[in-house]
Amino acid sequence: MSLETIRAALNKACEKAGRKIDDVTLVAVSKVQPNDRVAAILDQGHRVFGENKVQEAAGKWPAFRETYDGIDLHLIGPLQTNKARQAMELAQSIHTLDRPKLATTIARLAQEMGQCPALYIQVNTGMEPQKAGCLPADADAFIKTAQDMDLPVRGSDVHPTCRRGTVAAFCAARQNRCPQRVGGIINGYE
Repeated sequence: MSLETIRAALNKACEKAGRKIDDVTLVAVSKVQPNDRVAAILDQGHRVFGENKVQEAAGKWPAFRETYDGIDLHLIGPLQTNKARQAMELAQSIHTLDRPKLATTIARLAQEMGQCPALYIQVNTGMEPQKAGCLPADADAFIKTAQDMDLPVRGSDVHPTCRRGTVAAFCAARQNRCPQRVGGIINGYE
């Protein structure tokens, strides 16, 4: 599927949902894609990408940044605490903040580095033991803990119509009841 086709489908979904296209960010997931394929999308002007693994991102994006301006890299896979510094040096967003130990590590590194990427709390809405993410019952307390560490947690402010913040937004989206849901995806999550 071409980038143009994806953008057209996204625009149609926004119209159907009554949302502005400028309020939605298309994150092109580039994990395991060959560099020439990623470069083709960059050549078309797209600049927001998602990588699953820190080591893959480190092997790909520094070189792309030498050629292309304005890259906005999102880390979308589980993050080990021992890779947090490298993740914070590479990415503008980390989508998988899911436990207190990682939050503490990121908070410490943010103080040392004087900067921190945008952070999103990963919630295991299916409560599947083999999957990462904090459990829905623990999410509100974890969000508060991360915010109390002055971490730039995003997401709970994206869904003002959902009364219980991020957890309600994710749960409502899963049930197709969140008014912020666009084309099968809410805030970048299916």
